[in-house]
Amino acid sequence: MTRPRPNLRYEQALWAAGIRWVAGVDEAGRGALAGPVAAAAVILPPEVDATALAGVRDSKLMSPREREHWAGKIQEIAVAWAVGYATPAEIDALGILPAVHLAAQRALQRLMPFPEFLLLDYLRLPLCTLPQMALVKGDRDVLTIAAASVLAKTHRDALMRRLDKWLPQYGLARHKGYGTPAHREAIARHGLSPQHRHSFRCRG
Repeated sequence: MTRPRPNLRYEQALWAAGIRWVAGVDEAGRGALAGPVAAAAVILPPEVDATALAGVRDSKLMSPREREHWAGKIQEIAVAWAVGYATPAEIDALGILPAVHLAAQRALQRLMPFPEFLLLDYLRLPLCTLPQMALVKGDRDVLTIAAASVLAKTHRDALMRRLDKWLPQYGLARHKGYGTPAHREAIARHGLSPQHRHSFRCRG
């Protein structure tokens, strides 16, 4: 059975209540062994037609080519979008969940107009004073969150490809920092780089 594509049900209810700037927020790279964690925030225009973003899904359900194509469409249509990062050193110092919060705060601070309400995939931002709603499987059901998931993933993947040029021995362009057998073998051979999360060393 085909799962329904993300829709604007939550956004439309908020727009109808007079809340114009609704931001969807999602992250990428949380479980990786190397590279930053990324968070994206997207504000879609209240007049948007969902069919204009008909191919947007939770980024994990899309191919790399689909993600790249629809990332461009999202950036064209959005009123505002931004991506924020927390570095491997910040992840080691803070822990992964606070680092995700930090990356999301950095993305939100770059939005203009500034959002009035946040829709998030599962987690809440405890230090953010904006009203917010955390939704289970939000990246699969809510279009602005799905759009944020696509931008977080594509921008982080692009960053990992750039890091691969500096650290080619780890194969970051292929696995994007996740703990594949090839990546773990490279770590065993070359040790941890400054782009690795040292606190994740014993995971898996």
